[in-house]
Order: sequence, then structure tokens, then C-alpha cells
Amino acid sequence: MNDHNNALIHLEDITKVFLTDEVETHALGGIHFDVRQGEYVSISGPSGCGKSTLLSILGLLDTASSGTYTLNGTSVQNLSAADRARVRNQEIGFIFQAFNLIGDLTVFENVELPLTYREGIGRAERKQRVIEALERVGMAHRLQHYPAQLSGGQQQRVAVARALVGKPAILLADEPTGNLDSRNGEAVMALLDELHRAGSTICMVTHDPRYAEFAQRKIHLFDGRVVDEETLDRLRREEEQRIEQQIAARKPAAADA
Repeated sequence: MNDHNNALIHLEDITKVFLTDEVETHALGGIHFDVRQGEYVSISGPSGCGKSTLLSILGLLDTASSGTYTLNGTSVQNLSAADRARVRNQEIGFIFQAFNLIGDLTVFENVELPLTYREGIGRAERKQRVIEALERVGMAHRLQHYPAQLSGGQQQRVAVARALVGKPAILLADEPTGNLDSRNGEAVMALLDELHRAGSTICMVTHDPRYAEFAQRKIHLFDGRVVDEETLDRLRREEEQRIEQQIAARKPAAADA
């Protein structure tokens, strides 16, 4: 039996149902898993399988419809919006596909931003933390530049520094290479690998099997459920066969027409 007490993230029977125009969409159905301190976990699966919904719940940007979510020893499932924002700011570092940098703030100001919402951190400590975070990602020489003056790869490095600056318990990365060419994508993956080796806990959503391989442990989602690799391969083959059968069934009709 798993010792859930030592898990940094513990999810138990997490479901998410979206209600629109009286239609129920079951985005997640009974998700169970743990992420331990210092682990590097990837969450992968086909488009529409619930990866981003799950990451939004992990990042306290959304709430589950039912189930239990414990983050760093705190049950976060029923927190107020203000408490969720506080826990998110202290415990979670986000790395987004679209970088999400603010165009009229400098690199320094973008990285400093999460710290301005923290009580008890003075200006001198903020400055020291920002410079340390930018040094870790190799961008300390660009702290007075604006995002538009940087390449995509450099912007993502700045976004990683912003995620690190608050010394979070976990880094959540949502398709961190999605807007980058392969060379910059590989450089960002190498950076995440380096951060993991230095002790960071990382949970990354990716649709790219090459990048999923960087993780120590791979979680596969299919139709809102966690499946093992063998099951995922079987479901993918069945899906492909179903599509092929549908195409084959349409061909004679097209020929008759």
C-alpha cells in the first residue's frame, strides 16, 4: 500500500464534470495518483483526454467536482478562493505553453511579479531572488530587456525563472515546448532536466512522446482516466481501427454516388 503521507501531491478519486446547456461532459473520471518530493512526472495522452483539466486542478486554477486533493500536507479541495490563491502563490510554479509574460514589464519585473504578492519579502530579498532565478536559467544578462526583445526560447527561460523565484514545492509545466521549434524545445527540456537533478519536483503535461521520456515516471490519460502504457497502446489501436472501418464503410457509398 502507498504511504500517502509522504506524497507531495495526493489525488484520490478526482472527477470533473462540466455542465453546459444541460449536457454533462465528464472530463475526468476517478483519477488516483501521487507525486513524491523530487519526482519528475509526465502526463500524456491524446488531445481532449483531460490533460489540461487535470493540470488546472493540480494548479488550483480549477476545482474537482468530487474527490480528495492534498498538496504538501494540506487538503486544498474545499479552500476559499483567497486561500487557494495564497497556496498557489507559495507552493506552485507555473510554466505555460504561451509563456504568459507581460509585454510592458521588463524581464526583471516579470520574474519579480509573484513575489510582490507575498507578505514579508522586502525589496532587497526580492531582487536577490530574481537575479538568482535568472542566473539558474542563463538569462541574468537580459534583466532589463522586454519580452518582445527576446526569442521564444529566451522568453520560455524567463517564464521558468518566474516559476522558480518563489521556491515552490512543485513546478507544473503545461506543454512547455508547444510554442518552440525543436532546437529551443530541446533546450528547455534540458533545462527542466537540470532543475530536476538539482532537486525540483516537476509535473509536466505533454503530447510529445519524445519529451515524456525525460520524466522518471509517465502517467497516461485516455478519456479522462489514468491507463497504463499497454492499455493506452491497445486503445489507440482500437481507435485507429474504428476510424479505418468508418472510412472503408463510406467508400462504397461514395462510389455509388
